[in-house]
Amino acid sequence: MHRVVMTGFGIVSPLGNDAAEVALSLRAGRSAIGPLTNIPTEGLSIKIGAEVKNFDSSAHFSDKQLPLLDRCAQLGLVAARQAVKQSGLDFRGGLGARTATIIGSGVGGMNTLDDSFHRLYAEGAKRPHPFTVPRLMISAAMSHITMEHGLTGPSFTVASACASANHAMGVAYHMVRSGSVDVAVTGGAEAVLTHGAIKAWEALRVMAPETCRPFCRNRAGMVLGEGAAIFVFEERERALARGATILCEVAGFGMSSDAGDIVLPSQEGAASAMRNCLADGGISPGDVGYINAHGTGTAANDVTETRAIHAVFGAHARELAVSSTKSMHGHALGAAAALELAATVIALRDGFIPPTANFLEPDPECDLDYVPNQARPAAIKLALSNSFAFGGHNAVIAVRR
Repeated sequence: MHRVVMTGFGIVSPLGNDAAEVALSLRAGRSAIGPLTNIPTEGLSIKIGAEVKNFDSSAHFSDKQLPLLDRCAQLGLVAARQAVKQSGLDFRGGLGARTATIIGSGVGGMNTLDDSFHRLYAEGAKRPHPFTVPRLMISAAMSHITMEHGLTGPSFTVASACASANHAMGVAYHMVRSGSVDVAVTGGAEAVLTHGAIKAWEALRVMAPETCRPFCRNRAGMVLGEGAAIFVFEERERALARGATILCEVAGFGMSSDAGDIVLPSQEGAASAMRNCLADGGISPGDVGYINAHGTGTAANDVTETRAIHAVFGAHARELAVSSTKSMHGHALGAAAALELAATVIALRDGFIPPTANFLEPDPECDLDYVPNQARPAAIKLALSNSFAFGGHNAVIAVRR
């Protein structure tokens, strides 16, 4: 089995449109949640979200490309360009065939779907745009990434609701570790801030009207976000031989299924995924210094996740730093785990723990160290990033400095 390292990553998110901007936002504890500006909010009860700002599609894509690209694919492509550039890899000469492309997305081209339905049902059009299907398909971002970079190895999209990106990255890690491929381009992309999507989430009654306050007594729910983060995973000896800069080591991955309720989280399911991750990487619970929590800010998730961390880590849970960066970049659904892994890698690299922003009053049932409001200097050597999704899909990934 090979060791797997990360040699590049790119991110387009509400906290910034590259890694440097995101690092500054995380260190400042700046929440990007605010009033929605990219869509009309008339008729919406929830008028807030975490939007990607200052993203000019025409600056990144030609007039010929844009008709084929939903916003989800656009964000994914730009993040992938950053990741590939940082990695320094050239996929010509055979490497493209030894590279997997595995991207997580929960819903895919939601902007295209929403616009097409409005065109048909509200405007009375007889047909949608001719590129509707290739734009909205959930695998579109992944497909465009392969075409742009000449990646002819295994390629597919993973859809497991809010755990999609962690599942994608975990599978990519295992493929590189086993020697099935030499390199993987992986991560997640999502763009769901549309009128129809927000109305659907309103109906679930899990949305916060003001902001996201994970683990607080007065939390009111989740806040939708958008974005993409893409990573280059590479076999360690190969990366060292070519003199690549290694950002971190991918140290373990674990999965589980609740096989229970379609929306309610399970303590045992979450705990099982964390235990499986530790076992997969041969990691002692005491080696973990930080957990980027799933931390949605909903009543059920935060207590369940806290109890699962206690169950897995025992007395060491009291020594762990646990934060939810969703308090700053919102919940990007299928891309959430990718944004959170990017935040975790930045934390390991730069020596600080991102805070749980918007934190007010502690909840007695949420009794861990959630790093409230202010980033904290810390030389963390190993961290977990948790994702626990609707449908009972649990996925946890570990990274080591």
